[in-house]
Amino acid sequence: MSKGNSATKDKDKEKLVPSIKKQQQDASRREAAATKRMQDIMRQFGTILRQITQHKWAWPFMQPVDVEGLGLHDYFEVIDKPMDFSTIKNQMEAKDGTGYKHVREICADVRLVFKNAMKYNDERSDVHVMAKTLLAKFEEKWLQLLPKVTEEETRREEEEAEAELAMQLAQEAAHAKMARDLTNELFEVDVHLEELREMVVKRCRKTSTEEKRKLGAALTRLSPDDLSKALEIVAQHNPNFQANAEEVDLDMDAQSESTLWSLKFFVKEALEVQDKKNNKRKRELCDAIAIASKKTKKVPKE
Repeated sequence: MSKGNSATKDKDKEKLVPSIKKQQQDASRREAAATKRMQDIMRQFGTILRQITQHKWAWPFMQPVDVEGLGLHDYFEVIDKPMDFSTIKNQMEAKDGTGYKHVREICADVRLVFKNAMKYNDERSDVHVMAKTLLAKFEEKWLQLLPKVTEEETRREEEEAEAELAMQLAQEAAHAKMARDLTNELFEVDVHLEELREMVVKRCRKTSTEEKRKLGAALTRLSPDDLSKALEIVAQHNPNFQANAEEVDLDMDAQSESTLWSLKFFVKEALEVQDKKNNKRKRELCDAIAIASKKTKKVPKE
């Protein structure tokens, strides 16, 4: 009854936890929805980008810097990562999966356009002043969009945390089901084996007095470990038998046929293994004696 109640409780818990496959499907839907929301935010960012690029001072930053044409031989020594608005636009419109995944990536590149110009050009130069002015305008407009970005990031983190917890629960439920199924299978195997043992015992003839005497003698030949196992077999068939007592009185006539046959099978196998080990030790001892004898044998003088 306790086994059945435990299984029922486990099944009830599993019903409350969606399967791993269901969790994976939900995760795919959440990812698709989050991607769509981020794309909407990136489109809003595109409006800000158009306002900046349409400014009268944006023209120096629209295309990659013509390093050779302008004779800027040290440009790549000063600037580690060149950036311009045409490159940003192309990456925003990329359809092969190489484009921006998050609006902050676009924001970082827009800042890089202006910071590169400010870094390479003297602060009193026109390009430096133009870049600094446009960067300030961009930061002002970015602050207006930032709350939506932060809200989306917070929502994404919360969804991922919930999804991770749900997946963990689903995996634990799946493992519990596997363990329970395996336990049930092993239980059924044990029941079937017990039925087979009983069938074998019923079909076997009754143990004679002489066979009981020989079985008792064979028990005395067992190693201490095997003898303990044999007594455990008796205890399994007879709950009142004290297998771990200091002195054990084993009455063969008082044992059931199933107990006697179980003991016969066990003792036969144990003694065969024991004899193999003893024979191996004897062979090793004989080989050692033969080797020692050859080493000590005197060579006759000529």
